[in-house]
Amino acid sequence: MSSSENVPAALRSLEELARDTLDGNWRDGYTLPSPKLYPFQWNWDSGFIALGLAYYHPERAIEEIRSMFKGQWKNGMLPHINFHRPDPNYFPGPEVWKTSGLPQGSPQVATSGITQPPVFAFIMERISALPFGQTADWKTFVREMFPKILAQHRHLYTHRDPEGEGLVYIQHNWEAGTDNSPAYDAALDAIDVSGFRDVSSLRRDLKTVDALHRPTNANYQRYIYLVDLFIECGYQDDVIARRSPFLVQDILFNSMLVRSNQALVTLAKAVGADSSEIERWNARTVAAINRKLWDEEAGFYFSYDLRHQRRIQLKTSSGFMPLFAGICTTAQRDRLAQHLTHSFVTGVGANLCTSTAVDEPAFDPVKYWRGPIWVNVNWMLHHGLRRHGLTELANGVKQQTLALLERHGMWEYFDPRTTATRPGVGLGTDAFSWSAALALDLIRNSNAL
Repeated sequence: MSSSENVPAALRSLEELARDTLDGNWRDGYTLPSPKLYPFQWNWDSGFIALGLAYYHPERAIEEIRSMFKGQWKNGMLPHINFHRPDPNYFPGPEVWKTSGLPQGSPQVATSGITQPPVFAFIMERISALPFGQTADWKTFVREMFPKILAQHRHLYTHRDPEGEGLVYIQHNWEAGTDNSPAYDAALDAIDVSGFRDVSSLRRDLKTVDALHRPTNANYQRYIYLVDLFIECGYQDDVIARRSPFLVQDILFNSMLVRSNQALVTLAKAVGADSSEIERWNARTVAAINRKLWDEEAGFYFSYDLRHQRRIQLKTSSGFMPLFAGICTTAQRDRLAQHLTHSFVTGVGANLCTSTAVDEPAFDPVKYWRGPIWVNVNWMLHHGLRRHGLTELANGVKQQTLALLERHGMWEYFDPRTTATRPGVGLGTDAFSWSAALALDLIRNSNAL
């Protein structure tokens, strides 16, 4: 790990911008992903943000995580949004989700009714390795949070793995975080929304972000169709599993679950808890990912559409996340690396890693998860490549990511066509918190995750 005194001057300026961004987005106990576009607290954003805060405001890291878990449902589900205070500048807000009064819901704060990829175990594991992680305050906090994170994982295995095969499903594309990824196009397009209400006039995002960079109105019509269905099902997972037209065993979600399980075992040892249940879960998930989601002919990992019983043969950056989980053989690693350097870069001198492979017809360099570079994906990719011994490639991803942030600022995502001679642009919204938080970790911590 490096101290700020050992950071090069250019990166010290970037570090200062990152801290200023997080400070500007802080709201008395939690951090907004971005004040212009995301005025509430988001689940996986909150985990990444807490890691950044741990470097210079460790007490806020604790507040950030504790605040997110105020939204945890009684059944263990951790929602993807906490609506701590009213704000009319976002759709869909709490009035759309209608989770208030649910017997299984949060008694403390209004929330959405779906979850996001589990990040808090590996985030807390990483913070535990920092100097602050050795303090009594942090160790006490780990004891406080361990049973809550365990309950989050148990919910997934109990309610989202109907066949007991170790792969949990997402019931909405928002649960994967990669909202409009083309991997979900076929499943969403199969939803009959004829006669369903048009929600385009309700959107707030297009008031601050170019429509070319965001999901379409047709996308949003299907997104809200699913939300309305969940309300009709009383947010009962078993009912949703029977009725929902969208059930996907997502490769990113399950890979992050594996990495979080591994960290949860470490946290269990730190608090003197039994980890055998977690280890059984993880063994099943690792085996199922490599059995069901790996395509030997393509040499790539794909998500699986449970409703239509088929693998989703479309290459996205999510397919690299088993590297982050540390579950690839040497042969799998090498084939993934070949895809990365040939299919996820727009040309010589351009940056890794596009969110959709450039040789996919759906690739779009400026539209959200259909092509642009995302800092959180690159952060996980960097650590996954290092974990599998591809150090030079890992360092390249890290250096390119920091260069993008240094050149353009703390944007939500980036045009992948940026090169030394083509400036490119930051996309989405600016002052984006996880870009800032993960920049701090990339700058300050040279240890592998």
